[in-house]
Amino acid sequence: MNDASSTRTERDSLGPREIPAQAYWGVQTLRAVENFPVSGLPLSPHLVRAYALIKEACAAANRQLGELDDRRARAIEQAARELAQGQWRSEIRVDVFQAGAGTSTNMNVNEVLANRALEILGHPRGDYQELSPNDQVNRGQSTNDTFPTALNLAILFALSDLERAVNVLASALEDRGRAFASVPKPAVPISRTPCP
Repeated sequence: MNDASSTRTERDSLGPREIPAQAYWGVQTLRAVENFPVSGLPLSPHLVRAYALIKEACAAANRQLGELDDRRARAIEQAARELAQGQWRSEIRVDVFQAGAGTSTNMNVNEVLANRALEILGHPRGDYQELSPNDQVNRGQSTNDTFPTALNLAILFALSDLERAVNVLASALEDRGRAFASVPKPAVPISRTPCP
């Protein structure tokens, strides 16, 4: 941690980068934000919630299978529940439009969960020797599985929003129908007459 500038140094295969010390996201999120500044639009809250629930389920499964120790797994599960409930939403930084079939989204979520889990365990953010976004949070997972699953769940979550909107529209159309019920209507439909 670099106290003078309030940053921490994180490394990936491309080298070291400075990350704001208080950020829950990490170096891979930083690179994705820099590489894909397409629209400035955030991910759907439904997608973030879905991804968090998947990560919680995976951590629980890995704990039950003995792939993750109880302490780390439960910290990841707690972090995932918090993200699913809307906490740390501002830490999901990647653009809604990105390359890589969801890899940037997966890694942003992994980093946020890892750093929050580290905090729960009493370790500093970025202490990936203790708990890694790749090795523990993403254990036994592939973006090719988690991203499509998260999209499907997000669609299910969004259906309730769609249902509410359709009900409002139906009610408005019924109101307009009643308002214009007394207006005479032509016996023959009015249509466009072709010009000779």
